[in-house]
Amino acid sequence: MNATLPIEVDPEIMSGTPVFRGTRVPVQSLFEYLEDGLSLDEFLECFPTVQKADAIALLEHSKHELLTPA
Repeated sequence: MNATLPIEVDPEIMSGTPVFRGTRVPVQSLFEYLEDGLSLDEFLECFPTVQKADAIALLEHSKHELLTPA
């Protein structure tokens, strides 16, 4: 996993589910909120331990990975 991403995977935290660093908020939750048509701000309101910059960094990384030609 990219060390600069605000994500951690630790078997002691949420059974190893990727979470936002320093929280117990699964990364998958962000994508589920967006898939359901909710905004980033709504996600952040529900998960105040997640920093906006961390959520944006994750989204930017995902966008870059998907749109960069192989």
